[in-house]
Amino acid sequence: MSTTAAEVRRRHESAERRSCWVCFATDEDDPTAAWVRPCRCRGTTKWVHQSCLQRWVDEKQRGNSTAKVSCPQCGTEYDIRYPQLGFTVLVLDSIDRVINKVCPFVAGGMIIGSLYWTAVTYGAVTVMQLLGHKEGLDVMERADPLFLLIGLPTIPLVLILGKMIRWEDYVLRFWRKYSPSLWKLVSSNDSKLQMPPRVPLDRPGYTDPTSATRVLCGAMIFPTIATITGKLLFSSINSNMQRTVLGGIVFVAVKGVMNIYYKQQQFNRQSYRTIGDFEERPSTATSTASTNSSAADSSSSVRE
Repeated sequence: MSTTAAEVRRRHESAERRSCWVCFATDEDDPTAAWVRPCRCRGTTKWVHQSCLQRWVDEKQRGNSTAKVSCPQCGTEYDIRYPQLGFTVLVLDSIDRVINKVCPFVAGGMIIGSLYWTAVTYGAVTVMQLLGHKEGLDVMERADPLFLLIGLPTIPLVLILGKMIRWEDYVLRFWRKYSPSLWKLVSSNDSKLQMPPRVPLDRPGYTDPTSATRVLCGAMIFPTIATITGKLLFSSINSNMQRTVLGGIVFVAVKGVMNIYYKQQQFNRQSYRTIGDFEERPSTATSTASTNSSAADSSSSVRE
């Protein structure tokens, strides 16, 4: 009976003995340490040193005093209490929170505004390229300011959208579908070529990582190329606008034809692709034979 009572007393004492789940220290290790029971945990994990828990909360909050911290075992949110702030500190803290919330929107507005005025500037330069410097300035001075603020930024957007239209691919698909003899027109002059033995899978148009920059650069430089092409090929035309439009049409047409020819040649090359049989290279065979002969020589020397 005494043994049973002693065992019960020992279990009760071990259950009442506190152990910190952060540093695993007990009352005997540090009798002066402050203890706290911050959650619903039971057993050995319900007690923790106040100082250990403070350090653990600091690691979780990472300088953000408003962040909520919960127990990693039971998930109970800790009741974190702060001293009452003074009026001045409370006002400054409220201002700091408002600034932190407003700054992302202000930064986004600044970025959008910068892009907008960049588009306006590019649109004005494009108008002067299209109509000529003096005539373009006269047109923009006589135009309504609201029309300029809305119309000029749409010029780069229209150019980018136009660049994204891959009309060469549509022409190729149409020809390949409704003109079986197209391969004779765009393939090489080799008379030994026959109809393609297979149809390769079409690769997506812009899957490479540089596609976005390529579209942007091509769209932005197009008015300059159209102006230069118009001056070189249609110098006899007096109207700057007509020269630029004709130069742009010629450039797009020539570039499209060359692109169609290039893609069709790549298509034909993929169609005639074959996979050859494996053939052992002479160097490999020679090295194998030399290895075998050296092995035979070594075995004969061992026998001797």
